[in-house]
Amino acid sequence: MRMFTLLLFIYVFSPGGDLTTPFEQSQKTQSATYEEAISYYRQLDKSFHEISLFEYGKTDVGKALHLVVISSDKVFDPVKIRKSGKRIVLINNGIHAGEPCGIDASMMLARDLVSKPEMKKFLENVVVAIIPVYNIGGALNRGCCSRVNQVGPEAYGFRGNAQNLDLNRDFIKADSRNAWAFTEIFQNWQPEVFVDTHTTNGADYQAVLTYLATLPEKADPGIAAYMTGNMIPALENYMNTRSVKICPYVNVFGNSPDKGFSAFLDLPRYSSGYTSLFQTISFISEAHMLKTFEERVNATYLFLEGIISQVNKDHQTIGDIVKNAKEKAKTQTNFDVAWRHDPSVSRPLPFEGYEARYKSSRVTGLQRLYYDRTAPYTKTIPYFYKYNSIKTLQKPTAYIIPQAWREVIERLQMNKVEMFSLKKDTTLSVEVSYITRFIPSPRPYEGHFLHSGVEIKKTEQQIDYYAGDKVVYVNQERNPYIVHVLEPESQDAFFAWNFFDPILMRKEYFSDYLFEEEAEKILEENPDIRESFEEKKAQDSIFSGDARQQLTFIYEMSDYAEKTYNRYPVTRWNGNTRLPH
Repeated sequence: MRMFTLLLFIYVFSPGGDLTTPFEQSQKTQSATYEEAISYYRQLDKSFHEISLFEYGKTDVGKALHLVVISSDKVFDPVKIRKSGKRIVLINNGIHAGEPCGIDASMMLARDLVSKPEMKKFLENVVVAIIPVYNIGGALNRGCCSRVNQVGPEAYGFRGNAQNLDLNRDFIKADSRNAWAFTEIFQNWQPEVFVDTHTTNGADYQAVLTYLATLPEKADPGIAAYMTGNMIPALENYMNTRSVKICPYVNVFGNSPDKGFSAFLDLPRYSSGYTSLFQTISFISEAHMLKTFEERVNATYLFLEGIISQVNKDHQTIGDIVKNAKEKAKTQTNFDVAWRHDPSVSRPLPFEGYEARYKSSRVTGLQRLYYDRTAPYTKTIPYFYKYNSIKTLQKPTAYIIPQAWREVIERLQMNKVEMFSLKKDTTLSVEVSYITRFIPSPRPYEGHFLHSGVEIKKTEQQIDYYAGDKVVYVNQERNPYIVHVLEPESQDAFFAWNFFDPILMRKEYFSDYLFEEEAEKILEENPDIRESFEEKKAQDSIFSGDARQQLTFIYEMSDYAEKTYNRYPVTRWNGNTRLPH
């Protein structure tokens, strides 16, 4: 049987042969393997001059990340494409390889865009770039059963990659080689629009596909206004006229959506949160896990088609909005870097669901939730869409990064952040931040013990810098990215992801019995320290009963304290002259 399938596969991909996909050949029950997907795109590359297949870097499993570019002008240079006035749409598939709807939908879409006359018109003002399979290691880890709640296909990949990382939590920290290759693609092509294709987990409802769009509160005002006022309504209408039910992403787990649900906060760890830092209009599609695989692939296909159609139609408007947003970012002064959901604000959302009911579980004997598909409903529910900024920061003139922190510098460089090296050793007056509080996660999260609740104390200091240390001026279109990753109070800052953890540990200590006399002398010679010390003892009973805490308090206020302990190494420089570089 396998030999027959192989012979059929060789036939349909022979020059001039049938270009049906493995999904179509299987009566729409199977998803293409990684090898089948790449072989298919190689055949499209050979068969159509408008399609070209590229390789970028290596992924964690050792295989290159591929990019398929569809250009009706047969121009495959992103610089020339941007100069021509065409818009670039980047589609990412298989980031969770067990959610392959986009893999199969994009294969058919690429073929149809260059072979069907009614679809060629979508490429008049658009170039489409497709990552066939992003999580290659996960795609190769193929099986039938890892997504227990999902209906089909017969076999699919695994959520984790070759490092067992969830790649949709990796865009800012970039632990994987996959993320490095993606960043190279994204920064080289600089798409105006980005789409990441997924399959849902969660509740049951009538919609075949849900979607996330970058939160308006996190986007440039011009981009936010266009997305909410033009693009999203047009996309919903496009799907509705094709009888495919869609709605915003149903953000509930273990609960019923009939009482309403909230928008999803796509921080920069996620694909859409990362891409939107660079003024890209970003979407995530979520085909519903309980619909048939055929329905899910079809809905994903139409969603991608709808986006490309809308970008083609509004190419001039989109180009102007994105260009303006990038120009504004260069001179933007204040940046929001943390957000909190506002449960008091909602808007009515027409929602088609199934009645949530409860019955006794035959497994546990307790009450369990189920959705009654014999009882569909249409009702208006509250959609809690609002997020408020809880931290806004003013940018400095420049950040200074000691060259010792090479992992941070490497990530800035691969995101094409402009930086300069100091030419000579120099001493500068800079704004320094000390970490006064943070909450580490109790368990590892994607290979890190993520920090949250960060609080800092700022001071001015004279610090010695050395030839080769890096200067990042905050006057470039990548400012939103720069500020978010370098400010320790940002929700997805490099500090949050443990890149600077060595500063959180003392390197020198004191012996209690030897420091006693010195502590007494410090208190005698420094009335301010004594006053603070006595006040602390009076207010804190635990402190007053702990000799080590008391000696540590005096030590930290003395000249003996380590100046670099808890001192965040990236400093803010607010001078008005150019540093020597």
